[in-house]
Amino acid sequence: MSIRRSIVVPCIDIQDGQVVQLVQGRERALVGPDPLEMLELFAGFPEIQIIDLDAAMGVGENFEIIEMLASKATCRVGGGVRSAQRARQLIDLGAHRVIVGTAAFTDAFDGIVQEVSSRNILVALDSKAGKVVVDGWNTMLHTTAIEAVSGFTEMCSGFLCTYVDKEGMMQGTDLEWFAQLRSATSLSITAAGGITTLDDVRSLLAMNIDAAIGMAVYTGSLSLDDLVMLMQ
Repeated sequence: MSIRRSIVVPCIDIQDGQVVQLVQGRERALVGPDPLEMLELFAGFPEIQIIDLDAAMGVGENFEIIEMLASKATCRVGGGVRSAQRARQLIDLGAHRVIVGTAAFTDAFDGIVQEVSSRNILVALDSKAGKVVVDGWNTMLHTTAIEAVSGFTEMCSGFLCTYVDKEGMMQGTDLEWFAQLRSATSLSITAAGGITTLDDVRSLLAMNIDAAIGMAVYTGSLSLDDLVMLMQ
């Protein structure tokens, strides 16, 4: 059995039809180019991560943009996936996989798994102050991400693990935390939150962890060409 090669995953976060980057999931730090222009800039990457922030916040959705992007690239899509119906909608729009966060810790998750199957699901394990946070990072659970991963082994194809403490802050991330997560599961892991330097990315890829890149790309701190080179 071949070992899956880790990749860099650029992020496109959509709010009010625009590409944006938020700090700590709240404060809008910048507005990026048109979504299609962003997708063209990311053409050298095997997979794109799209988050519908309006759906995540329960104030709308951006289905037309998601459908357009997913028709042109391999996209994992998240934001507001709280029901089997929503998960099915995203798959039907062309999503390669759906990202399930809050609903993974509710009774709705069994229905989502039955509707789209575990191979099409990434579970989001967002961590703040050492604990998993849900509901837009407003509710802290009593479990850690490292404790939680074992409960999802048969229900997803991997995890999106965000180190919320450093999300959008351009201050680096916690590589030791990601190493502990890597030791806790054989499923794929995508790291997010504070990934700022090429050394951060190299370290994650060396651990066989995908690196989801947002703010560092949009601010120009990381070069797309350099990131593509790291995957070769």
